[in-house]
Amino acid sequence: MDYREKHMEVVRTELSAPQTSRRHFIYTSALAAGALATALPAWAARPRFKSPNEKLDIACIGVSGQGGSDTEAVSGENIAALCDVDANNLANARKKYPGARPYSDYRVLLEKEKSIDAVTIGIPDHQHAPAAMRAIRAGKHVYCEKPLTHSVWEARQLALAARESGVATQMGNQGHAGEGIRQLCEMIWSGAIGQVREVHCWTDRSKDWWPQGLLRPPGSDPVPAYLDWDLWLGPAPVRPYLHHWPENRQTRLSNSVYHPASWRGWWDFGCGALGDMACHIMDCPQWALKLGPPASVEMISSSERVPEMPPVMSILRYEFPAREGLPPCALTWYDSGQKPPKPPELEADYLDSNGSLFIGDKGKIFCGVYGEKPRLLPESSMADYKRSDKSIPRVPDNSPHRDWIRACKGGPAPCSNFGISGPFTEWVLLGNLAIRLGKKIEWDSEKLRVTNAPEAAELIHTPCRKGWEI
Repeated sequence: MDYREKHMEVVRTELSAPQTSRRHFIYTSALAAGALATALPAWAARPRFKSPNEKLDIACIGVSGQGGSDTEAVSGENIAALCDVDANNLANARKKYPGARPYSDYRVLLEKEKSIDAVTIGIPDHQHAPAAMRAIRAGKHVYCEKPLTHSVWEARQLALAARESGVATQMGNQGHAGEGIRQLCEMIWSGAIGQVREVHCWTDRSKDWWPQGLLRPPGSDPVPAYLDWDLWLGPAPVRPYLHHWPENRQTRLSNSVYHPASWRGWWDFGCGALGDMACHIMDCPQWALKLGPPASVEMISSSERVPEMPPVMSILRYEFPAREGLPPCALTWYDSGQKPPKPPELEADYLDSNGSLFIGDKGKIFCGVYGEKPRLLPESSMADYKRSDKSIPRVPDNSPHRDWIRACKGGPAPCSNFGISGPFTEWVLLGNLAIRLGKKIEWDSEKLRVTNAPEAAELIHTPCRKGWEI
């Protein structure tokens, strides 16, 4: 049995585990079925699954910020190539990995580096899908930061491509690999709080983290010599380069308009607070409550909306239908420091800045941003609570990178592979459609269509500049 066959045998075994929900089973079964096909699609190169005793040759696309953290996390393997549009970032990374070959354009890297086994992708949201799709088609295993994609349509395409190619994939919502979210699922599945019909998820992003809710400053600035602005824009519409805001808008991350760190607050390049934090926080109810596509998403309130940026704050409500014997469920999302009312059972003085609250007909559970420290309310009741058996496989060191690397070497399918994270990303990003349209949207997942707003089509599948299509 070669390592590709071994990998898919483990996938089959994992799919039969009792903790796999019907929704996850459908998606991951499709992935496995495609990967087990005797003939790959004409566009796809055959992936290589190395021996556990061999090192992977990895190319890292994006080498600063979170991309730099991903590079460091896989540095126990062989870092064969580095890519960044910022020459300063690239130079700093080359000092750490002097044997790695440098690139500024990931399209060139993937064309030339035929021998690499895998890539990490840690670049702005609008570049995720073009980079990941090219890597998948080249037969490379892919670790991509969250949100998996910039648009709903892209998420569907990446899940399909990963299924057909058989590569090992992982989205970087690291909490999904953690102990806490597994404990949360096991508590809820054991009936600790009964049936859950209401969930609240909140974050302190975007307020104070990056600018939002503003008009684009007029004019342009000279592009710094170290930055390839055209490559930075990639598939996005052409915009003039702007360095700093005319008025100081220093946030926790930057005073820049776009690069570095402020791109998340622009519809052209980022996905706002939902893209940054919902892929962590809403992953908790997504798994614990086996949530599939919502029936609708509604913007309950927001600050002033402007054309090019998300509003400073917003509150959304997702409505999920009954599924797998579970009742309908409403999930409310709060950003920019907004929170649900403090539950009377909470013994602390206030809710944490990020977290989730599950309201069941027999009790309540609160957990942190990544699902960590799930506890019953009041928390003092945890002293008498006996945890159920561990029914969900654990990830070594709670590491999403290690989870992915072992899959690239014939191990189990990564826990947040694109067959799981793709559908999840789809419904997370529906919240941005509701914000941009300013109305409640009714969702047809099968047809990728907002049934009550034809104008949503151009937001579901956004156009790409020539040369960047996926």
